[in-house]
Amino acid sequence: MTDWIEFAAALSVFFASHLLPARPGVREPLIGLLGRRAYFAAYGVVSLLVLAWLIAAAARAPFVELWPQTPAVRWVPNCTAPVVWMLVAQGFGLPWPWTLGGKRRMPFDPERPGLAALSRHPLLIALMLWSAAHTLTNGDLAHVIMFGSFFGLSVAAIPMFDRRARRALPPAERDTAFRAAPLFSLRPLVDPHWLKQNEEHILPRLLAAAAIWALALALHQTVVGVSPLPM
Repeated sequence: MTDWIEFAAALSVFFASHLLPARPGVREPLIGLLGRRAYFAAYGVVSLLVLAWLIAAAARAPFVELWPQTPAVRWVPNCTAPVVWMLVAQGFGLPWPWTLGGKRRMPFDPERPGLAALSRHPLLIALMLWSAAHTLTNGDLAHVIMFGSFFGLSVAAIPMFDRRARRALPPAERDTAFRAAPLFSLRPLVDPHWLKQNEEHILPRLLAAAAIWALALALHQTVVGVSPLPM
């Protein structure tokens, strides 16, 4: 029972650490007090510590099987990993200010959307895919709750960020901006003009995605205690 209490406490703190700073009147005063850079550095450290606690608490929670783990199911996160890590590599420094990882102080130019032409929310979509794949792979109650929570938060964040974008953009520019930065599209990959315009960004991001993927495979068993590869 104690392990379930710890898991519930860790999950509650995880939700509070993500939802409370998003409320109006909470984040901006803290940024004013600490400075933007110090605030986001502190928030990042706290988020990682809470995440580590939640993962450890889920591992210690009593095992209640909802569905069995099979070698076939373990292929799911491995097959989605290339897309997940490419979206992660795309997402940092995205020229769409109203998303996780976007350049906040850079105005969006629909004529030069950059990697936002592929997705305006790549990090959130990556989190959705990653959490959904790991929910299927981990069929016990605690992990289903944990990964399901990650999935739910990422899904809920997309319309929240889009509402911010609509409030920030002039009414005459909203439709153009959202067309230039869709939720997800592969069309730019067959557009010679877009490829030429972004050629200096594409290869470095692909190399970064490959490096992150290799690192995740190498460290997964050491950090999590389970091999990510199907047996």
